[in-house]
Amino acid sequence: MEFGKTDRSQLDHLDFTLPPDGVFTQHFLTGTRSPDLQVYVGAPKWGIKEWIGIIYPDKTKESDFLDHYVYHFNSIELNATHYKIYPESTIARWAQKAAGRHFRFCPKVPQQISHYTDLGTAKAQQLTDEFLRGVIHFGPTLGPVFLQLSERYGPQRKEALYNYLRKLPQDVRFMVEVRHPSWFEDVELHRELFGLLAELKIGSVITDTAGRRDCIHMEVTTPQTMIRFVGNGLHPSDYKRVDSWIERISDWINRGMEEVHFYIHQPGEVYSPELAAYTIEKLNKVCGLELQPPRFIERTGSLFD
Repeated sequence: MEFGKTDRSQLDHLDFTLPPDGVFTQHFLTGTRSPDLQVYVGAPKWGIKEWIGIIYPDKTKESDFLDHYVYHFNSIELNATHYKIYPESTIARWAQKAAGRHFRFCPKVPQQISHYTDLGTAKAQQLTDEFLRGVIHFGPTLGPVFLQLSERYGPQRKEALYNYLRKLPQDVRFMVEVRHPSWFEDVELHRELFGLLAELKIGSVITDTAGRRDCIHMEVTTPQTMIRFVGNGLHPSDYKRVDSWIERISDWINRGMEEVHFYIHQPGEVYSPELAAYTIEKLNKVCGLELQPPRFIERTGSLFD
């Protein structure tokens, strides 16, 4: 992911400290650990050729990548749907590959809607209806649908966004990521946006990337959250940042967080399995979970003893 990308030489000089919880997080997380807690860790894509010989068997065909991906991860931030509205038959075929597993697809709203169509128009609604008619065929494997707005989508278009959000169906879960700095800098606007998300029971996406520290807003607007973690090729800071997130997630879980989606981005996604394995082992240890980490070919035991 290019958003928030920073030159590697600058990483040692950045402050990666996680901010304190936002006011909405403090409001929502006031209970105790949920008996129905669900935690998902995944990557944004399954079609990574560099994983052949690492977690995918040698000579794996591209058409079989998803069959192997669902064996190593329990969810995916589905970037594929950001670039195309897929037919129901394709969605149903993908869902079938995860049948019988506790797996979740989190499809991203197509950029044709989120980036290139005015959200206040009938065209946006038409495309949204078409997109949702497809993704509901994920059936029980459907996780929250992810609406990502571009860096250019600022408060001057807020009414179109608010009206669009109000029209979303209630029987599908949604989460929203905003990127324009004004959503974070303007206190009143910040409270207005996240307050609406809370009112509509729409989750807020938290993005942790080196070059845009404002996007780590730490606002939880439902008892579910999605964290998009952008690493830097297994730079030492990646592991320190994950450790900080594990500590925060543990605290949130103990205060009533019901569902966590943690998606790991790496340059080209080459090293996502390695950092996912580290993240899962830490989550299991600190949070008392039993998540299965990716299985590396010809590797045994813990990677991080």
